[in-house]
Amino acid sequence: MDYEFLAERFRALALEAGDAIMEIYGTDDFGVRAKEDESPVTAADEAADALISAGLRAAFPDLTLVTEEQAETHSQSGKTFLIVDPLDGTKEFVKRRGEFTVNIALVEDGVPTRGVVYAPARGRLFYTDANGKSVEEKAPFQSATGATHPIEAATADGPLRVVASKSHRDQATDDYIAKYDVADLVSAGSSLKFCLVAAGEADLYPRLGRTMEWDTAAGDAVLRGAGGQVVRFDDHTPFQYGKPGFENSFFIAMGRGVELKQ
Repeated sequence: MDYEFLAERFRALALEAGDAIMEIYGTDDFGVRAKEDESPVTAADEAADALISAGLRAAFPDLTLVTEEQAETHSQSGKTFLIVDPLDGTKEFVKRRGEFTVNIALVEDGVPTRGVVYAPARGRLFYTDANGKSVEEKAPFQSATGATHPIEAATADGPLRVVASKSHRDQATDDYIAKYDVADLVSAGSSLKFCLVAAGEADLYPRLGRTMEWDTAAGDAVLRGAGGQVVRFDDHTPFQYGKPGFENSFFIAMGRGVELKQ
């Protein structure tokens, strides 16, 4: 695998998709409709998906591609594949909260090893470089890679900084967070939560709710590349990808040195 080429393609496609999303974000009509599972989809989801899918299939024709917006890809199986959520945080997009992201990841042998998370409304771009280390690049973005700086998950020392879902937080999540000594608790949308932990801006992100692998793979890759980790909620074992139907169990994302509670 040419990881330098992959990193360049992931970055470029995320930025192009972000531009397409923001063009629709600036209009009055998002073309919102409900999918079969009652979750919302917009014209921005579909435009970004078409762009990313075409780009990935052209660049990596031999790799399996799984994308949220193409149901026919959800019946595939394997441990090595590309996985995409073209617009993660559609509810945040529709409510104009700005906390939505473009997610593209490579999973190898069940592990997300490379990924990009782009928050176009926030001007924050996180990705793994050719060496698998995570960096952040901030706006304005150029056609070629701009100035980046390494990011690193923090080592917990004392009360924790916790980040939780903005649209999907529930009592079970609050009860679990209450088991810790918490210095700060913030809510955030989409895969930005992984990136806040990866960048050392938070220590812990528990998710006690349904997610799919396309929701988490890119953020998980960025977090791993920054020295953090994601584990299953129930037994604290490493999180794996390529599961039947690409559905996740509950999980905990964290930086270094966090002593997990049961």
